[in-house]
Amino acid sequence: MQKNYINNFEEWKQEFSFYVPIQVRFSETDMFGHLNNTVPLIYFEQARTEFFNNLGLMQKWVESGTNDIPVVADIQCDYVKQVFFEEKLKVYVKISTIGNSSIDLHYLGVNDRDEVCFTGRGTVVLMNSKTGKSVPWDAEQLKQV
Repeated sequence: MQKNYINNFEEWKQEFSFYVPIQVRFSETDMFGHLNNTVPLIYFEQARTEFFNNLGLMQKWVESGTNDIPVVADIQCDYVKQVFFEEKLKVYVKISTIGNSSIDLHYLGVNDRDEVCFTGRGTVVLMNSKTGKSVPWDAEQLKQV
């Protein structure tokens, strides 16, 4: 299961600590009871939002008058194992690298038997909502990550 964003899978997996618990809802499955292939991206969003909130970054981004917002620049999901209705998952997220105005995040979805169901990665860019241009992370934000 080697992906181009994972050098050593076991080491990569051990680096995760933050996760959100998720139970697969009926509306997230197809007529065969399998998780729809778009849903892990929604799970990534939920994990990412809670991760940023846990780091203390969301508070500034949702303040009235703030122009700097996080934008998903790209996202990738690799499906490893089928997921079914009512399964309980842990969706992990971690920072892989931090750029001038971007953060590369990695994701890991495992079931309650600790079997890998999907992995992923994505880049979030801090952008000025008025100009549409990327803006660098400030020192205060970098201390939080």
